[in-house]
Parts: sequence; C-alpha cells; structure tokens
Amino acid sequence: MAEAMFRDLIKKEGLEGRIVVDSAGTGDWHVGKPPHEGTREILEKYGIDGEGLKARQIAVSDFDEFDYIIGMDAANLEHLTKLVDGKSNIVINRLMDFVPTSMKKDVPDPYFTGDFEETYELVKAGCEALLQQIKAEHSLEG
Repeated sequence: MAEAMFRDLIKKEGLEGRIVVDSAGTGDWHVGKPPHEGTREILEKYGIDGEGLKARQIAVSDFDEFDYIIGMDAANLEHLTKLVDGKSNIVINRLMDFVPTSMKKDVPDPYFTGDFEETYELVKAGCEALLQQIKAEHSLEG
C-alpha cells in the first residue's frame, strides 16, 4: 500500500524519475504475490494505481541502494536495525516518525486488523510527511 501511495504522491508532485521507491517485507511468506485484496480495493477506492506490485523480501543490498529504509512498526524497525548491523549510514525510521503529531507510531497491518481504511489514513499522512522531508533535504521541486 505504501509503495503505491508514495509513487502516486511523487507523480502528483512531478518528481517521477528523481525518487526511486520500492517496498519489501521483513518476512518471506508473501514473496512474488500481489497486494492483499483489501489493499487493492482501498487503492482503487482512492484512485491510486497498484498494478504490477509484487511482494519481495528485504535484502542486505537494499541498505547500499537506498537512502531511506522505512518500517511500518517497531518490530520492522528492530528487524531492519539488526539486519544492517551498523554497517550503513542509511536512515532507518518508522513511517509515523515523520508525523510527530500522530498518536500512533506503528502502522497496524490491515491483514490482521481488517481495517484497511485506518492503515490507508496513517500511510497517507506518513507518506506526505516523508515526501516533504525528502524534498527539503534534497532541494527537490517538481
């Protein structure tokens, strides 16, 4: 969901080709599969293109290829921090760390909660704030 939403924001800001977005899970149980039906439905509801998305597992090489690695919850953050083991200067944060006013710091997995709308709203706020930070840090304008 977050990858599709972030790509949509980048497109609306005219920053396609200037920011690379990819998503990966910490586990391997969904590798090669498309997003959950509920995710596809919520993206369609809000007019966000989710075509072509396929799950993959994060790789150590991702820490060399990307400037930011964003987790959805504390468990993701812990896994990512252990995986990188201090070998990189990459920024590793939870998505909601970019929304200091949010009462929620973890984005709940709608696969377990069934609440795709709540997840959508949290991811939307997080993606918007993350994009603003990236634009400011890298002097990007669409």
